[in-house]
Amino acid sequence: MATPDIPEYLNAATAFIDRHLQEKRGARVALRWAEHEITYAQLAANVNRAGNALRALGVRAEERVLLALLDTPEFVYNFWGAIKIGAVPVPVNTFMRVDEYAYVLNDSRARVVVASSEVWPVVAQAAAQSRWLQHRLIVGAAHPDTQSVATLLSHASPVLDPEVTHREDTALWLYSSGSTGMPKGVVHSHHDLRYCVDTYGREVLAIGPDDVTLAAPRLFFAYGLGGGMYFALHAGATAVLVSERPTPDSMFAAIQRYRPTLFFGVPTLYAAMLQVKDAGLTYDLSCLRVCLSAGEPLPAELFTRWRERFGVEILDGIGSTEILHIFLSNRAGQVYPGSSGTPVSGYELRITHEDGHEVQDGEIGDLLVKGGSVTSGYWRKLEATRRALQGEWIRTGDKYYRDAEGVYWYCGRSDDMLKISGQWVSPAEVEGLLFEHPAVLEAAVVGWEDDNRLLKPKAFVVLKEGVAPSPALAAELQQFVKERTLPHKYPRWVEFVSELPKTTTGKIQRYKLRVLSQ
Repeated sequence: MATPDIPEYLNAATAFIDRHLQEKRGARVALRWAEHEITYAQLAANVNRAGNALRALGVRAEERVLLALLDTPEFVYNFWGAIKIGAVPVPVNTFMRVDEYAYVLNDSRARVVVASSEVWPVVAQAAAQSRWLQHRLIVGAAHPDTQSVATLLSHASPVLDPEVTHREDTALWLYSSGSTGMPKGVVHSHHDLRYCVDTYGREVLAIGPDDVTLAAPRLFFAYGLGGGMYFALHAGATAVLVSERPTPDSMFAAIQRYRPTLFFGVPTLYAAMLQVKDAGLTYDLSCLRVCLSAGEPLPAELFTRWRERFGVEILDGIGSTEILHIFLSNRAGQVYPGSSGTPVSGYELRITHEDGHEVQDGEIGDLLVKGGSVTSGYWRKLEATRRALQGEWIRTGDKYYRDAEGVYWYCGRSDDMLKISGQWVSPAEVEGLLFEHPAVLEAAVVGWEDDNRLLKPKAFVVLKEGVAPSPALAAELQQFVKERTLPHKYPRWVEFVSELPKTTTGKIQRYKLRVLSQ
Protein backbone atom coordinates (compact mmCIF):
# COMPACT_ATOMS: atom_id res chain seq x y z
CA MET A 1 0.00 0.00 0.00
CA ALA A 2 2.02 2.99 -1.27
CA THR A 3 0.88 6.52 -0.52
CA PRO A 4 0.68 8.72 -3.65
CA ASP A 5 3.72 10.87 -2.82
CA ILE A 6 6.16 8.00 -2.21
CA PRO A 7 8.07 7.46 -5.46
CA GLU A 8 8.64 3.99 -6.85
CA TYR A 9 12.41 4.34 -6.63
CA LEU A 10 13.42 5.63 -3.23
CA ASN A 11 16.53 5.53 -1.10
CA ALA A 12 15.41 6.53 2.38
CA ALA A 13 18.80 8.14 3.13
CA THR A 14 18.11 10.67 0.38
CA ALA A 15 14.62 11.42 1.68
CA PHE A 16 15.70 11.77 5.33
CA ILE A 17 19.22 13.22 5.06
CA ASP A 18 20.33 14.53 1.65
CA ARG A 19 17.05 16.35 0.95
CA HIS A 20 17.81 18.94 3.61
CA LEU A 21 20.96 20.06 1.82
CA GLN A 22 19.05 20.35 -1.42
CA GLU A 23 16.41 22.43 0.41
CA LYS A 24 19.03 24.74 1.99
CA ARG A 25 18.74 23.45 5.56
CA GLY A 26 22.37 22.35 5.90
CA ALA A 27 23.14 24.86 8.67
CA ARG A 28 20.26 23.74 10.90
CA VAL A 29 21.03 21.53 13.90
CA ALA A 30 20.08 17.91 13.23
CA LEU A 31 21.47 16.20 16.34
CA ARG A 32 22.35 17.26 19.85
CA TRP A 33 24.39 14.90 21.99
CA ALA A 34 26.16 15.88 25.21
CA GLU A 35 28.08 19.07 24.29
CA HIS A 36 27.89 18.46 20.56
CA GLU A 37 25.65 20.07 17.96
CA ILE A 38 25.69 18.43 14.53
CA THR A 39 24.20 20.28 11.58
CA TYR A 40 22.43 18.65 8.67
CA ALA A 41 25.46 19.38 6.47
CA GLN A 42 27.78 17.67 8.99
CA LEU A 43 25.33 14.80 9.37
CA ALA A 44 25.14 14.25 5.61
CA ALA A 45 28.94 14.25 5.32
CA ASN A 46 29.34 11.72 8.14
CA VAL A 47 26.59 9.49 6.74
CA ASN A 48 28.50 9.50 3.45
CA ARG A 49 31.75 8.69 5.22
CA ALA A 50 30.08 5.78 7.03
CA GLY A 51 28.62 4.47 3.78
CA ASN A 52 31.96 4.73 2.01
CA ALA A 53 33.76 3.04 4.91
CA LEU A 54 31.30 0.12 4.86
CA ARG A 55 31.57 -0.19 1.11
CA ALA A 56 35.39 -0.22 1.37
CA LEU A 57 35.08 -3.16 3.76
CA GLY A 58 33.23 -5.05 1.04
CA VAL A 59 29.65 -4.56 2.22
CA ARG A 60 27.29 -4.95 -0.70
CA ALA A 61 23.62 -4.15 -1.31
CA GLU A 62 21.20 -6.18 0.83
CA GLU A 63 23.94 -7.41 3.17
CA ARG A 64 23.32 -6.85 6.87
CA VAL A 65 25.30 -4.58 9.19
CA LEU A 66 24.66 -5.29 12.87
CA LEU A 67 24.53 -2.17 15.08
CA ALA A 68 25.11 -2.81 18.79
CA LEU A 69 25.37 0.88 19.57
CA LEU A 70 24.39 3.25 22.32
CA ASP A 71 22.40 6.34 21.37
CA THR A 72 25.28 8.38 19.95
CA PRO A 73 25.80 10.16 16.61
CA GLU A 74 27.69 7.09 15.34
CA PHE A 75 24.43 5.14 15.49
CA VAL A 76 22.86 7.66 13.14
CA TYR A 77 25.87 7.79 10.78
CA ASN A 78 26.10 4.01 10.39
CA PHE A 79 22.35 3.46 10.21
CA TRP A 80 21.87 5.86 7.29
CA GLY A 81 25.26 5.11 5.76
CA ALA A 82 24.31 1.47 5.41
CA ILE A 83 20.93 2.36 3.93
CA LYS A 84 22.53 4.77 1.46
CA ILE A 85 24.71 2.03 -0.08
CA GLY A 86 21.71 -0.32 -0.27
CA ALA A 87 22.84 -2.42 2.70
CA VAL A 88 20.61 -3.25 5.67
CA PRO A 89 21.32 -1.88 9.17
CA VAL A 90 20.16 -4.16 11.96
CA PRO A 91 19.99 -2.26 15.28
CA VAL A 92 19.96 -4.66 18.23
CA ASN A 93 19.37 -4.41 21.94
CA THR A 94 22.52 -3.38 23.81
CA PHE A 95 21.41 -5.33 26.90
CA MET A 96 21.39 -8.79 25.33
CA ARG A 97 23.25 -11.84 26.58
CA VAL A 98 26.12 -13.52 24.74
CA ASP A 99 23.87 -16.29 23.39
CA GLU A 100 21.38 -13.72 22.08
CA TYR A 101 24.07 -11.74 20.28
CA ALA A 102 25.46 -14.97 18.82
CA TYR A 103 21.98 -15.87 17.61
CA VAL A 104 21.31 -12.54 15.84
CA LEU A 105 24.81 -12.48 14.31
CA ASN A 106 24.31 -15.90 12.75
CA ASP A 107 20.63 -15.43 11.95
CA SER A 108 21.24 -12.13 10.13
CA ARG A 109 24.51 -13.34 8.56
CA ALA A 110 25.94 -9.90 9.24
CA ARG A 111 29.41 -9.42 7.72
CA VAL A 112 30.07 -6.33 9.86
CA VAL A 113 29.22 -5.49 13.44
CA VAL A 114 29.52 -1.93 14.74
CA ALA A 115 29.51 -1.81 18.54
CA SER A 116 29.99 0.72 21.30
CA SER A 117 33.04 0.00 23.42
CA GLU A 118 30.82 -0.29 26.49
CA VAL A 119 28.94 -3.19 24.87
CA TRP A 120 31.86 -4.83 23.11
CA PRO A 121 33.06 -7.22 25.87
CA VAL A 122 29.75 -9.12 25.58
CA VAL A 123 29.47 -8.78 21.79
CA ALA A 124 33.07 -10.02 21.38
CA GLN A 125 32.21 -13.37 22.94
CA ALA A 126 29.32 -13.73 20.52
CA ALA A 127 31.40 -12.58 17.55
CA ALA A 128 33.74 -15.51 18.11
CA GLN A 129 30.77 -17.82 17.42
CA SER A 130 29.69 -16.17 14.15
CA ARG A 131 30.10 -18.04 10.86
CA TRP A 132 29.67 -14.92 8.74
CA LEU A 133 31.28 -12.00 10.55
CA GLN A 134 34.37 -10.50 8.88
CA HIS A 135 34.79 -7.03 10.38
CA ARG A 136 34.47 -5.73 13.95
CA LEU A 137 34.13 -1.96 14.25
CA ILE A 138 34.28 -0.15 17.56
CA VAL A 139 32.96 3.24 18.72
CA GLY A 140 34.91 4.59 21.67
CA ALA A 141 37.84 3.00 23.50
CA ALA A 142 39.90 0.56 21.45
CA HIS A 143 39.64 -3.21 21.93
CA PRO A 144 41.78 -5.99 20.47
CA ASP A 145 40.87 -7.25 16.99
CA THR A 146 38.62 -4.25 16.24
CA GLN A 147 38.81 -1.28 13.89
CA SER A 148 38.10 2.24 15.08
CA VAL A 149 35.00 3.83 13.57
CA ALA A 150 36.51 7.28 14.14
CA THR A 151 39.58 6.31 12.13
CA LEU A 152 37.56 4.75 9.32
CA LEU A 153 35.36 7.84 9.05
CA SER A 154 38.32 10.20 9.05
CA HIS A 155 39.82 8.38 6.05
CA ALA A 156 36.56 8.04 4.09
CA SER A 157 35.19 10.48 1.51
CA PRO A 158 32.30 12.77 2.54
CA VAL A 159 30.81 12.37 -0.95
CA LEU A 160 28.63 9.38 -1.81
CA ASP A 161 26.00 8.77 -4.46
CA PRO A 162 23.04 6.76 -3.15
CA GLU A 163 22.44 3.24 -4.38
CA VAL A 164 19.41 3.10 -6.66
CA THR A 165 16.83 1.26 -4.56
CA HIS A 166 13.17 0.47 -5.04
CA ARG A 167 10.76 1.61 -2.34
CA GLU A 168 10.03 -2.06 -1.59
CA ASP A 169 13.70 -3.00 -1.20
CA THR A 170 14.69 -3.92 2.34
CA ALA A 171 15.99 -0.90 4.27
CA LEU A 172 16.35 -2.24 7.82
CA TRP A 173 15.65 -5.10 10.17
CA LEU A 174 14.53 -4.84 13.77
CA TYR A 175 14.53 -7.86 16.03
CA SER A 176 11.26 -8.18 17.89
CA SER A 177 11.56 -8.33 21.67
CA GLY A 178 9.33 -11.36 22.15
CA SER A 179 8.35 -12.33 25.69
CA THR A 180 9.75 -15.83 25.22
CA GLY A 181 12.28 -17.48 22.94
CA MET A 182 14.82 -15.86 20.66
CA PRO A 183 13.77 -12.64 18.85
CA LYS A 184 12.55 -12.67 15.26
CA GLY A 185 14.06 -10.52 12.52
CA VAL A 186 11.36 -8.13 11.28
CA VAL A 187 11.99 -6.90 7.73
CA HIS A 188 11.08 -3.33 6.71
CA SER A 189 11.45 -1.43 3.45
CA HIS A 190 12.48 2.10 2.45
CA HIS A 191 8.78 2.74 1.88
CA ASP A 192 7.88 1.83 5.46
CA LEU A 193 10.01 4.61 6.95
CA ARG A 194 8.38 7.21 4.73
CA TYR A 195 4.93 5.80 5.41
CA CYS A 196 5.30 6.28 9.17
CA VAL A 197 6.29 9.94 8.85
CA ASP A 198 3.48 10.55 6.36
CA THR A 199 0.90 9.09 8.77
CA TYR A 200 1.67 9.23 12.51
CA GLY A 201 4.36 11.89 12.07
CA ARG A 202 2.04 14.29 10.31
CA GLU A 203 -1.29 13.52 11.94
CA VAL A 204 -0.41 12.87 15.59
CA LEU A 205 2.96 14.57 16.10
CA ALA A 206 2.37 17.37 13.58
CA ILE A 207 6.16 17.61 13.67
CA GLY A 208 7.90 20.50 11.96
CA PRO A 209 11.41 21.97 11.58
CA ASP A 210 11.18 23.94 14.83
CA ASP A 211 10.54 20.85 16.96
CA VAL A 212 13.09 19.17 19.21
CA THR A 213 12.57 15.49 20.08
CA LEU A 214 13.74 13.56 23.14
CA ALA A 215 13.02 9.86 23.56
CA ALA A 216 13.59 7.69 26.61
CA PRO A 217 13.29 4.41 24.63
CA ARG A 218 16.56 3.55 22.93
CA LEU A 219 17.10 3.82 19.18
CA PHE A 220 17.27 0.04 18.75
CA PHE A 221 13.54 -0.16 19.57
CA ALA A 222 11.00 0.63 16.85
CA TYR A 223 9.33 3.21 19.12
CA GLY A 224 12.65 4.86 20.00
CA LEU A 225 13.97 4.76 16.43
CA GLY A 226 11.06 6.89 15.24
CA GLY A 227 10.59 9.12 18.27
CA GLY A 228 14.28 9.54 18.96
CA MET A 229 15.55 9.95 15.43
CA TYR A 230 13.82 9.56 12.10
CA PHE A 231 10.64 11.64 12.68
CA ALA A 232 12.85 14.62 13.54
CA LEU A 233 15.27 14.06 10.67
CA HIS A 234 12.57 13.86 8.04
CA ALA A 235 11.01 17.11 9.30
CA GLY A 236 14.31 18.98 9.41
CA ALA A 237 13.93 19.22 13.20
CA THR A 238 16.46 18.46 15.96
CA ALA A 239 16.82 15.05 17.60
CA VAL A 240 18.39 14.91 21.06
CA LEU A 241 20.44 11.78 21.76
CA VAL A 242 20.96 10.69 25.37
CA SER A 243 23.30 7.76 25.94
CA GLU A 244 22.84 7.20 29.65
CA ARG A 245 20.15 4.99 31.13
CA PRO A 246 16.75 6.76 31.14
CA THR A 247 15.87 7.42 34.79
CA PRO A 248 13.51 10.07 36.17
CA ASP A 249 16.48 12.25 37.13
CA SER A 250 18.29 11.86 33.81
CA MET A 251 15.14 12.59 31.81
CA PHE A 252 14.22 15.65 33.86
CA ALA A 253 17.81 16.87 33.47
CA ALA A 254 17.68 16.31 29.69
CA ILE A 255 14.39 18.21 29.41
CA GLN A 256 15.87 21.11 31.38
CA ARG A 257 19.03 21.14 29.28
CA TYR A 258 17.76 20.57 25.74
CA ARG A 259 14.21 22.00 25.97
CA PRO A 260 12.48 19.44 23.73
CA THR A 261 9.00 20.05 22.37
CA LEU A 262 8.18 16.34 21.99
CA PHE A 263 9.00 13.79 24.69
CA PHE A 264 8.59 10.05 24.10
CA GLY A 265 8.28 7.88 27.22
CA VAL A 266 6.66 4.74 28.56
CA PRO A 267 4.08 4.42 31.37
CA THR A 268 6.60 3.01 33.86
CA LEU A 269 8.86 6.02 33.37
CA TYR A 270 6.02 8.53 33.64
CA ALA A 271 4.92 6.90 36.91
CA ALA A 272 8.47 7.04 38.27
CA MET A 273 8.89 10.70 37.22
CA LEU A 274 5.70 11.57 39.09
CA GLN A 275 7.24 9.98 42.19
CA VAL A 276 10.04 12.57 42.23
CA LYS A 277 9.29 14.88 45.13
CA ASP A 278 8.29 18.43 44.13
CA ALA A 279 9.03 17.67 40.47
CA GLY A 280 6.36 20.12 39.37
CA LEU A 281 8.11 22.92 41.25
CA THR A 282 11.71 21.87 40.61
CA TYR A 283 11.53 21.23 36.88
CA ASP A 284 10.20 23.47 34.13
CA LEU A 285 8.47 21.41 31.46
CA SER A 286 6.84 24.36 29.71
CA CYS A 287 8.91 23.61 26.57
CA LEU A 288 6.89 20.45 25.93
CA ARG A 289 3.91 20.81 23.65
CA VAL A 290 3.03 17.12 23.93
CA CYS A 291 4.27 13.87 25.49
CA LEU A 292 3.90 10.45 23.87
CA SER A 293 3.52 7.00 25.37
CA ALA A 294 3.51 3.42 24.07
CA GLY A 295 4.70 -0.04 25.04
CA GLU A 296 2.07 -0.67 27.71
CA PRO A 297 -1.35 0.93 28.26
CA LEU A 298 -1.25 4.28 30.05
CA PRO A 299 -3.68 4.24 33.01
CA ALA A 300 -6.20 7.07 33.04
CA GLU A 301 -5.10 8.05 36.54
CA LEU A 302 -1.51 8.47 35.36
CA PHE A 303 -2.58 10.64 32.44
CA THR A 304 -4.61 12.87 34.77
CA ARG A 305 -1.87 13.22 37.37
CA TRP A 306 0.74 14.08 34.74
CA ARG A 307 -1.45 16.71 33.11
CA GLU A 308 -2.32 18.26 36.48
CA ARG A 309 1.30 18.26 37.61
CA PHE A 310 3.00 19.48 34.43
CA GLY A 311 0.23 20.96 32.30
CA VAL A 312 0.91 18.80 29.24
CA GLU A 313 -1.01 15.86 27.77
CA ILE A 314 0.39 12.37 27.25
CA LEU A 315 -0.88 10.87 24.00
CA ASP A 316 -1.04 7.12 24.49
CA GLY A 317 -0.97 4.83 21.49
CA ILE A 318 -0.03 1.37 20.36
CA GLY A 319 2.42 0.27 17.70
CA SER A 320 4.60 -2.74 17.08
CA THR A 321 7.93 -3.71 15.61
CA GLU A 322 6.01 -5.46 12.83
CA ILE A 323 4.21 -2.22 11.89
CA LEU A 324 7.33 -0.11 12.59
CA HIS A 325 5.55 2.55 14.63
CA ILE A 326 2.21 3.63 16.10
CA PHE A 327 -1.01 2.94 14.20
CA LEU A 328 -3.61 3.70 16.90
CA SER A 329 -3.36 6.83 19.06
CA ASN A 330 -4.96 9.61 21.02
CA ARG A 331 -4.65 13.12 19.61
CA ALA A 332 -3.69 16.44 21.18
CA GLY A 333 -6.83 18.02 22.64
CA GLN A 334 -8.78 14.82 21.99
CA VAL A 335 -7.62 12.32 24.59
CA TYR A 336 -9.77 9.49 25.94
CA PRO A 337 -7.88 8.70 29.17
CA GLY A 338 -7.12 5.01 29.58
CA SER A 339 -7.74 4.25 25.89
CA SER A 340 -5.48 3.77 22.87
CA GLY A 341 -7.50 6.37 20.97
CA THR A 342 -8.55 6.03 17.34
CA PRO A 343 -6.85 4.69 14.19
CA VAL A 344 -4.11 6.77 12.61
CA SER A 345 -4.91 7.71 9.00
CA GLY A 346 -3.38 5.17 6.63
CA TYR A 347 -4.29 2.21 8.84
CA GLU A 348 -7.44 0.11 8.99
CA LEU A 349 -8.37 -1.93 12.07
CA ARG A 350 -10.58 -4.94 12.68
CA ILE A 351 -11.54 -6.71 15.90
CA THR A 352 -12.52 -10.33 15.36
CA HIS A 353 -13.72 -13.45 17.14
CA GLU A 354 -11.52 -16.53 17.11
CA ASP A 355 -13.53 -17.69 14.08
CA GLY A 356 -12.50 -14.58 12.14
CA HIS A 357 -15.85 -12.78 12.22
CA GLU A 358 -15.88 -9.19 13.41
CA VAL A 359 -17.21 -8.49 16.88
CA GLN A 360 -19.85 -5.94 17.80
CA ASP A 361 -18.91 -2.68 19.50
CA GLY A 362 -18.22 -3.37 23.17
CA GLU A 363 -17.15 -6.97 22.57
CA ILE A 364 -13.56 -8.07 23.18
CA GLY A 365 -11.72 -9.66 20.28
CA ASP A 366 -8.39 -9.97 18.48
CA LEU A 367 -6.98 -6.84 16.86
CA LEU A 368 -5.89 -6.94 13.22
CA VAL A 369 -4.28 -4.07 11.32
CA LYS A 370 -3.81 -3.18 7.66
CA GLY A 371 -1.46 -0.40 6.53
CA GLY A 372 1.48 0.49 4.36
CA SER A 373 4.20 -0.01 6.99
CA VAL A 374 3.33 -3.62 7.86
CA THR A 375 6.37 -5.90 7.62
CA SER A 376 6.82 -8.20 4.67
CA GLY A 377 7.56 -10.95 7.17
CA TYR A 378 9.99 -12.46 9.65
CA TRP A 379 13.40 -13.47 8.34
CA ARG A 380 13.58 -17.27 7.96
CA LYS A 381 10.40 -17.72 10.02
CA LEU A 382 7.84 -18.89 7.49
CA GLU A 383 5.37 -20.42 9.93
CA ALA A 384 5.48 -17.39 12.24
CA THR A 385 4.96 -15.13 9.22
CA ARG A 386 1.95 -17.17 8.08
CA ARG A 387 0.40 -17.03 11.55
CA ALA A 388 0.86 -13.26 11.82
CA LEU A 389 0.05 -12.15 8.27
CA GLN A 390 -3.38 -12.82 6.84
CA GLY A 391 -3.36 -11.30 3.37
CA GLU A 392 -3.05 -7.54 3.82
CA TRP A 393 -3.81 -7.84 7.53
CA ILE A 394 -1.48 -8.57 10.44
CA ARG A 395 -2.63 -10.14 13.69
CA THR A 396 -1.19 -8.03 16.50
CA GLY A 397 -1.70 -10.52 19.34
CA ASP A 398 -3.65 -7.90 21.32
CA LYS A 399 -7.17 -8.10 22.72
CA TYR A 400 -9.28 -4.95 22.23
CA TYR A 401 -12.79 -3.66 22.17
CA ARG A 402 -14.14 -0.61 20.34
CA ASP A 403 -16.79 1.54 22.01
CA ALA A 404 -19.78 3.19 20.33
CA GLU A 405 -17.72 6.34 19.64
CA GLY A 406 -15.07 4.40 17.75
CA VAL A 407 -12.47 4.59 20.52
CA TYR A 408 -10.28 1.51 21.08
CA TRP A 409 -9.62 0.08 24.54
CA TYR A 410 -6.76 -2.31 25.26
CA CYS A 411 -7.61 -5.48 27.16
CA GLY A 412 -4.25 -7.26 27.20
CA ARG A 413 -2.19 -9.59 25.10
CA SER A 414 -4.17 -12.47 23.63
CA ASP A 415 -2.32 -14.98 25.82
CA ASP A 416 -2.76 -12.75 28.92
CA MET A 417 -6.56 -12.65 28.80
CA LEU A 418 -8.34 -14.58 31.53
CA LYS A 419 -11.65 -16.41 31.29
CA ILE A 420 -13.21 -16.29 34.76
CA SER A 421 -16.61 -17.91 35.37
CA GLY A 422 -17.04 -18.12 31.60
CA GLN A 423 -16.40 -14.41 31.10
CA TRP A 424 -13.35 -12.59 29.73
CA VAL A 425 -11.32 -10.56 32.20
CA SER A 426 -8.77 -8.04 31.00
CA PRO A 427 -5.64 -7.86 33.18
CA ALA A 428 -5.11 -4.31 31.91
CA GLU A 429 -8.50 -3.22 33.24
CA VAL A 430 -7.87 -4.60 36.73
CA GLU A 431 -4.33 -3.20 36.74
CA GLY A 432 -5.71 0.21 35.81
CA LEU A 433 -8.14 0.11 38.72
CA LEU A 434 -5.41 -0.91 41.16
CA PHE A 435 -3.24 1.92 39.88
CA GLU A 436 -5.92 4.41 40.95
CA HIS A 437 -5.33 3.48 44.59
CA PRO A 438 -2.99 6.04 46.20
CA ALA A 439 -0.70 3.31 47.63
CA VAL A 440 0.01 1.56 44.32
CA LEU A 441 2.98 2.34 42.07
CA GLU A 442 2.68 -0.62 39.67
CA ALA A 443 0.52 -3.72 39.32
CA ALA A 444 0.36 -6.83 37.17
CA VAL A 445 -2.57 -9.25 37.08
CA VAL A 446 -2.28 -12.88 35.98
CA GLY A 447 -4.35 -16.04 36.11
CA TRP A 448 -3.83 -18.18 39.24
CA GLU A 449 -5.38 -21.53 40.09
CA ASP A 450 -7.39 -21.88 43.29
CA ASP A 451 -7.71 -25.07 45.35
CA ASN A 452 -10.18 -26.43 42.80
CA ARG A 453 -7.73 -25.70 39.95
CA LEU A 454 -10.05 -22.99 38.65
CA LEU A 455 -8.46 -19.86 37.23
CA LYS A 456 -8.90 -16.61 39.16
CA PRO A 457 -7.15 -13.20 38.99
CA LYS A 458 -4.09 -12.62 41.16
CA ALA A 459 -2.42 -9.21 41.52
CA PHE A 460 1.28 -8.57 42.02
CA VAL A 461 1.62 -5.06 43.42
CA VAL A 462 4.57 -2.68 43.84
CA LEU A 463 3.82 -0.08 46.50
CA LYS A 464 4.89 3.53 46.49
CA GLU A 465 7.86 4.55 48.58
CA GLY A 466 7.03 4.76 52.27
CA VAL A 467 3.96 2.47 52.07
CA ALA A 468 4.26 -0.77 54.05
CA PRO A 469 2.64 -4.00 52.83
CA SER A 470 0.13 -5.68 55.12
CA PRO A 471 -2.82 -8.11 54.99
CA ALA A 472 -5.08 -5.17 55.75
CA LEU A 473 -3.79 -3.25 52.71
CA ALA A 474 -4.24 -6.35 50.51
CA ALA A 475 -7.87 -6.60 51.63
CA GLU A 476 -8.31 -2.88 51.05
CA LEU A 477 -7.05 -3.21 47.47
CA GLN A 478 -9.40 -6.13 46.80
CA GLN A 479 -12.34 -4.11 48.07
CA PHE A 480 -11.18 -1.08 46.07
CA VAL A 481 -11.42 -3.09 42.83
CA LYS A 482 -14.70 -4.77 43.83
CA GLU A 483 -16.37 -1.42 44.21
CA ARG A 484 -15.36 -0.33 40.72
CA THR A 485 -16.04 -3.33 38.49
CA LEU A 486 -17.92 -6.61 38.20
CA PRO A 487 -17.45 -9.05 41.10
CA HIS A 488 -15.71 -11.79 39.10
CA LYS A 489 -12.88 -9.42 38.13
CA TYR A 490 -11.41 -8.54 41.53
CA PRO A 491 -8.05 -10.17 42.44
CA ARG A 492 -8.58 -13.13 44.78
CA TRP A 493 -4.97 -12.78 45.92
CA VAL A 494 -2.71 -9.75 46.30
CA GLU A 495 1.04 -10.29 46.58
CA PHE A 496 3.35 -7.38 47.29
CA VAL A 497 6.65 -7.41 45.41
CA SER A 498 9.60 -5.01 45.20
CA GLU A 499 9.54 -4.93 41.39
CA LEU A 500 7.84 -6.48 38.38
CA PRO A 501 9.73 -8.42 35.70
CA LYS A 502 9.94 -6.36 32.53
CA THR A 503 11.48 -6.45 29.09
CA THR A 504 14.05 -3.78 28.27
CA THR A 505 11.22 -1.86 26.55
CA GLY A 506 9.40 -1.64 29.90
CA LYS A 507 6.70 -4.19 29.11
CA ILE A 508 5.62 -6.36 32.01
CA GLN A 509 6.54 -10.02 31.50
CA ARG A 510 3.41 -11.61 32.94
CA TYR A 511 4.53 -15.04 31.84
CA LYS A 512 7.28 -14.89 34.46
CA LEU A 513 4.65 -14.26 37.11
CA ARG A 514 2.36 -16.98 35.76
CA VAL A 515 4.99 -19.70 36.05
CA LEU A 516 5.10 -19.15 39.80
CA SER A 517 1.64 -20.70 40.01
CA GLN A 518 2.72 -23.96 38.38
